[in-house]
Amino acid sequence: MLLLAAFTFLYYTIWTLLLPILDRSSPVHTWFPSREWALRIPALIVVLGISAIGMFLGLRIIQDGQTAHRATRRRKEQ
Repeated sequence: MLLLAAFTFLYYTIWTLLLPILDRSSPVHTWFPSREWALRIPALIVVLGISAIGMFLGLRIIQDGQTAHRATRRRKEQ
């Protein structure tokens, strides 16, 4: 897992920091997608991550509300 993270970090660093320095005719440019994707991919990951956290919190709030509602209903029945 650490090796994958290190490779991803190195790939992204080369993609974002070294490609603008190199000439467009350099063969290194063929190894990477367009630079606009260097911003789109992390932005998409952040949006998906925040959405997943929001969904988790929303589901927990709904479940807690249902549990509290059941508890108050049981107290009223007794």
